[in-house]
Amino acid sequence: MEMSGDPALAAVAGVSLALTSTLAPRVPTLNTGRVPTRPKACGQELVRGVGDTGGVLPNFLSTAAGRGELWRAIELAESLGELDPIRRAAALRRSLDPGLATVALAQAALRARARAKFGALAGLLLFTPDGLEQATRVEIADHRAARYAGAGLSSVLDLCCGIGADVLAFQRAGLAVTGVERDPGTAAIAAANADAPIVTSNAEDADWRAAESVFLDPARRTDRGRTFDPRAYSPSFDFVLDVLTSGGYAAAKLAPGLDHRLIPAGVEAEWVSFAGGVKEAVLWSAAFRAATARDVSYRATVLPSGEHLTDADPSSPAIGPVGAYLYEPDGAVIRAGLVQQVSALLPGGRRIDEHLAYLSADAPVSTALARGYRVLDVLPYSVKPLRAELRRRQVGIVEIKKRGVDIDPAALRRELKPQGPNSITVLLARVGESRLAVLAEPVQG
Repeated sequence: MEMSGDPALAAVAGVSLALTSTLAPRVPTLNTGRVPTRPKACGQELVRGVGDTGGVLPNFLSTAAGRGELWRAIELAESLGELDPIRRAAALRRSLDPGLATVALAQAALRARARAKFGALAGLLLFTPDGLEQATRVEIADHRAARYAGAGLSSVLDLCCGIGADVLAFQRAGLAVTGVERDPGTAAIAAANADAPIVTSNAEDADWRAAESVFLDPARRTDRGRTFDPRAYSPSFDFVLDVLTSGGYAAAKLAPGLDHRLIPAGVEAEWVSFAGGVKEAVLWSAAFRAATARDVSYRATVLPSGEHLTDADPSSPAIGPVGAYLYEPDGAVIRAGLVQQVSALLPGGRRIDEHLAYLSADAPVSTALARGYRVLDVLPYSVKPLRAELRRRQVGIVEIKKRGVDIDPAALRRELKPQGPNSITVLLARVGESRLAVLAEPVQG
């Protein structure tokens, strides 16, 4: 990968080299025959072509005085954030050792990116690019850790702990944590972030059977980038299943596109969304499943509200026409296959088609489990009549949503040529053999 002349990118790459080239050698990985993956720590493609920073970061992490100097350097880099990258780098290198300046610039850039996931906590942590990308945002990590605490557990072994985001969540929940991370540089960062014992090892080599509980977050990146194939996970998906089905308390964070057919019998699958986006699927072992008040196979949790739904909740198989309100279930609900459970929550709730995740209701309901719309009109879908109706309503802003129809919303918006002071939502749906355009406005609250 060619490196640009942007000092911010060079700095991020520099910290990768500082972490990977100066610490203890890597623990050899097992030859399991799985697709090779890169660790959650610094990607090697970021390192190529970048000069060695002199091993500054590991040296500073090894002592309290060194960590203090590193923190002051990062704070200085952050204080220069209003300058353009070239001037910021030049100013910092005039004040600090060049190696330390490079590390500080990298960390300042990563902390700025991390605030979306970690909020104010980002200013207290160290990061790597890959570690930040895979790290769990605070609200979701706390939600998961609360279930461990709620099961009466007092300790957890966090396999593949990365930069320590989940270690911190378990600590906030009152659990004693030991982390396992195969990359030495990432392990050093996790230890600095969480002040917890971090073992540099492959997950497969850890004594996980002796742990009171286990958590896994396998790496989902290969040398070609992010992977959605569980066979390419590291550690392997087979190992994840071994841990989950061993009889103890265990959970695994996986990609939200997890195929239901891969979920082993007796394991609970939970899909978690945050602010409307599905973030992860979590598999909970039979021990966790048995600790709940009801036997649950599928669960959807919507954060930050905390509302959840399970396959043990009442469901409604009703199908009927579009009524006064239309609801689109949250992505976590759809992934978990719980659309009919949401339908049961709605007054007169019904699917408008057996193949679609659009629900209709006779009255509005306030719920984070689905987004509601008040129906203004229902038209057979055709561009010309739809354009004429939007012009009549003086609509200049159009949100287009679709299910079951092969239509490009961006191309359709250009064809509609909206003009005017008003806004509207157009929900396109195939109902039976017909295509409908539902004109609606979002339900507030």
